[in-house]
Amino acid sequence: MNHITKQGLALLYLLIATSVSKALAQDTTPTFDNCKQCILLCEQSVHRIAILDLEKKKMVWEWLPGQSANIKKEHISWFTNPSDAKPVYGGKAILMNASGGGVALIRLEDKKVLFYAFAGGNTHSSELLPDGNIVAASSTGNFMTVFRTDTLQFPDNVYSKQFPLPFGHNVVWDKKQNLLWSAAKDQLKTFTYNFHRLLPEITIKDSIQLPGTDAHDLFPVYGQPALWLTNTTGTYYYNTEKNQASKVPLPYQHVKSMSSGPTPLPTIFIHPDGTKGSWWTDEIYSTDGKVIYKERGFKIYKARWFVENSFSY
Repeated sequence: MNHITKQGLALLYLLIATSVSKALAQDTTPTFDNCKQCILLCEQSVHRIAILDLEKKKMVWEWLPGQSANIKKEHISWFTNPSDAKPVYGGKAILMNASGGGVALIRLEDKKVLFYAFAGGNTHSSELLPDGNIVAASSTGNFMTVFRTDTLQFPDNVYSKQFPLPFGHNVVWDKKQNLLWSAAKDQLKTFTYNFHRLLPEITIKDSIQLPGTDAHDLFPVYGQPALWLTNTTGTYYYNTEKNQASKVPLPYQHVKSMSSGPTPLPTIFIHPDGTKGSWWTDEIYSTDGKVIYKERGFKIYKARWFVENSFSY
C-alpha cells in the first residue's frame, strides 16, 4: 500500500465502489417480477436460498452454493445452513449468509456471485452498508465482521475486521439515523460507521436494556421507524424514535423471523416445529396464527417478504 500513489489509490477506490453497480446495471427483469406475494426463504434441507410465489405455491428461484460456478469447491461448506437473506440494490441482488460462516452477494438475474467471503463463528445475519461494504453478525463467535466489498479480489484477498458483539444474531442499517442496530442478548446496541470504503470501522454508540434475553431476529417493520425483535420468550415491536418496546401477541414464543410488507401483505413469522433439537420449520404463519404455507420436508430457518425495506439501505 505504501507504494501506491494518491492517484492510484483514488482509482482503486473508484473501481471498487462502482464494480457492483456496473454488474447490477446489466441486470434484466427477473421472470417473477410480477409476483405480488414473493417470500425469500432460507431453506436448510438442501442448503439453499429460494423465492416462493405464495399465490402459486411454487418456488420461482433458488440458489445453491454447490451449483454456483463462482463458489470454489473448498468453500461450499461455508454456505451450510443458510441463516439469513434479504433483497438489496433495489431487488436486483440478494445478500445472504450461512451458519457455515459464509457471506455472499448474489445477482438475481443470473445467480452470479458478485462477492463472497468468510466471517465464521456461526454467522446469523448480514447487512449492506451505504457505501457497499458488508457487515455480518456471528453468534457463537460473539463478533461482527465488516468486509470491504472488493468485487475484484475475493474470496481469498478480502479486507475484514472484527468487532465484539455478544451472541451476535442480527444487524440492521438505519439509513435515516446513519446507525447500525444489533440486539445482543438483552441489550439493543447502536453503532456508528466511519464511511471509509477502504478501511471500514464501526464504533459502539449506545446500549439499551431489552426485555428478555437471547435476542434472535431484528428486522425492520415495513414503512415505520421500528424494528421487529424476537427472543426466546417473546416478540416485540421496538419504536426506534421513542426507544420503546411493546410485546406483540403471538401464539408462539420462540420466533425465528418476523417480516412485514406493504398493504395488503400480512406480517409473517416462523418458529421451530417442536421436533427435539430442531431450529427450523416447514410452515410459515401470519400473525393471526394461520398457516399460510406448508411444505413437508422443508427446513425453513427464516422467511422474509421479497421487499427491500425503506428503513434499511
